[in-house]
Amino acid sequence: MIPARKILEADVVIVGGGIGGAMAAISAKEAGAERVVVLEKCNVRRSGSGATGNDHFSCYIPEVHGPDIEPVLKEAMGSLIGQNKDPGMIRLHLEESFDIVKKWEEWGINMRPLGKWNFQGHALPGKPRAFLKFDGRKQKAVLAEQMKKHGVQVLNHHPVVELAKKDGRIAGALALDIGTPEPGFVLVKSPNVIVSTGLTHRLYTNAATPSRMFNTSHCPNCAGGQALGWRAGAKMVNMEIPYTHAGIKYFQRAGKATWIGVYRYPDGRPLGPFVTKPDAEYGDVTADIWNTAFSDVMHNGSGPAYLDCSECTPDMLSYMRQAMFDEGLSALVHHMDDKSIDPGKYAVECMRYEPTLHGRGLDVDRDGRTSVPGLYAAGDLVGNAGCGLGLAAWLGWRAGKAAAGDARAVSGSAEELAAVPSIRTKMELLSAFMEREDGPDWQEANNALNQIMDDYAPAGPYKVRSESLLNAGLSYLAQLREETLSTLRTSCSHTLMRAAEVLDLFDCAEAIFHAALERRETRAAHKRSDYTFTNPLLADRMLDVFRAEDGTITAEWRNKR
Repeated sequence: MIPARKILEADVVIVGGGIGGAMAAISAKEAGAERVVVLEKCNVRRSGSGATGNDHFSCYIPEVHGPDIEPVLKEAMGSLIGQNKDPGMIRLHLEESFDIVKKWEEWGINMRPLGKWNFQGHALPGKPRAFLKFDGRKQKAVLAEQMKKHGVQVLNHHPVVELAKKDGRIAGALALDIGTPEPGFVLVKSPNVIVSTGLTHRLYTNAATPSRMFNTSHCPNCAGGQALGWRAGAKMVNMEIPYTHAGIKYFQRAGKATWIGVYRYPDGRPLGPFVTKPDAEYGDVTADIWNTAFSDVMHNGSGPAYLDCSECTPDMLSYMRQAMFDEGLSALVHHMDDKSIDPGKYAVECMRYEPTLHGRGLDVDRDGRTSVPGLYAAGDLVGNAGCGLGLAAWLGWRAGKAAAGDARAVSGSAEELAAVPSIRTKMELLSAFMEREDGPDWQEANNALNQIMDDYAPAGPYKVRSESLLNAGLSYLAQLREETLSTLRTSCSHTLMRAAEVLDLFDCAEAIFHAALERRETRAAHKRSDYTFTNPLLADRMLDVFRAEDGTITAEWRNKR
């Protein structure tokens, strides 16, 4: 058995020290929680999708937008952060977002690199802009320093692999200590856990480089928070609606709104109707509105689609280059420099990436509470109000405050946490992986899962789902899970961590299959061949799926709120 190296107690445990997790930790301490512990897979100074920067923060600033929030809310609901989300949650985020912006500026994050509140990108010409342009290069270092100042206990290289429940509520967490080649377990007793592990990659085959699964548009997080919530019985929302990001071909990176240019066909025609010349204020929103554009032009032979910056002025190109560093695209900039790729001279081809769970996952209330008492969530793993840095920071702040006010006693000692069935089972399983002398590795299991998801729960528009396909996929997934649990082998703490991620991916896949079966219509990238039309009666409804302790899967419809 892998040894237990630490046994701790906390008032609030935070799983993941990215933007949402860091804000939750600081907020919980300010709200009076004495013992706040952050369990981070990497290192909080450079972790999460905001590890090296961001340059768009969704917010409403009255002195810029005017006293009426409604036009900004309308644009936000039509943007990437608002699609398939609860309008009430997005409204509350906008109403309170300026407080977070001012807090970040006070802490030392440069929210006004041009000396003013500057809103750019992800916008239609002539419409209000809801995304504040800022310099996020130092954001993680600043948030890490704030956690230290507030007395937050941070355990880096400690991914959480299981949650404990007692008497129907959260009782603690099990983490892996992967700071050394030989893994160890860490048990943390706590009545409140906030999961903030970000979006999920590696469910589907990497669209840009199938042999390189870590070439991802965001941090290659893998299902931790969604799967922890699923196994704890929390309600999950939007799992059946695939999200596909887009960007530079082959070199997967987010940040397409940071580019100042025009999407064009090979003959020079604009891809969309919104701009014909580069516009620094609005960018080219075509890829946000027409999500399948880059796939469509390849499918019908009119492509490839290119991002053309050749009409940018030298000042615009200089500004764009600086903004790329703000966004965290330094690797891309350095690569272009190394290969003498000048975007002012050469158009770059764009593509649609594989589906991810971005803004798909846990269903929460306005304070980040899930349907499981003691379990909270914030960030991209939230299904009804998660997508992007601004929402992560805002909901993390609210969740931390709420969790601090919900401190309760958990019966039993911290040592007794190891006897909780979910914890004991996971400890035994991961130990078995390390004890086997031979067997397939985690990558084989991950690749097999990719094949199942690609074939039986694909994203539209050129692939379809159906009841027969989805049921077949569920059957194959069960077979793959059984084979993996009985044969997989790991050799060190790193491969054990990857294996635990694959198990989490299995759980997310299960949720996707069940939700996709329940949504008997075609909507967005969820395309059903046996239900080909979009049902208008479901336009204002959201679909929750959740797993009971006996393994029963339930689907429920609710109204948007």
